[in-house]
Amino acid sequence: MGQLDTTRRASCELCEQPGGVLVVRNTELRVIRVNDALHPGFYRVIWNDHVAEFSDLPQAERMRCMDAVALVESLMRMHLQPIKVNLASLGNMVPHLHWHLIARYRDDPHFPQPIWATQQREAPTEPLFEVGKLLELDRQIQLQLG
Repeated sequence: MGQLDTTRRASCELCEQPGGVLVVRNTELRVIRVNDALHPGFYRVIWNDHVAEFSDLPQAERMRCMDAVALVESLMRMHLQPIKVNLASLGNMVPHLHWHLIARYRDDPHFPQPIWATQQREAPTEPLFEVGKLLELDRQIQLQLG
């Protein structure tokens, strides 16, 4: 485990595709920004090797994975200033280890429900934050994990 592209599965979407806008990739994991107009501060930390469950990783790799999740969450809080960051590792649709990190705002269309729940209101007409903040956040993630 831990080697770049050594355990790909042809039927796995996250083995075959980046999974979004690639922010950074190292030998163990990658961070992508999800193209979601309703939730612009949506990132994923994706383990490169194909494992379905977090507990499939050896302890040292579990720690590095969670350190990366915590780092991205911390940088999201600093740069995007959400009222909450949601973390989720589901894998029901794509059984490849990945963490969702979603910046949440009181005005986002699903708040306070999960983003996969029924929309609570129309999307705000004004952006939740300036696009430049996402680009700076991407740069900081690259510097820390690249």
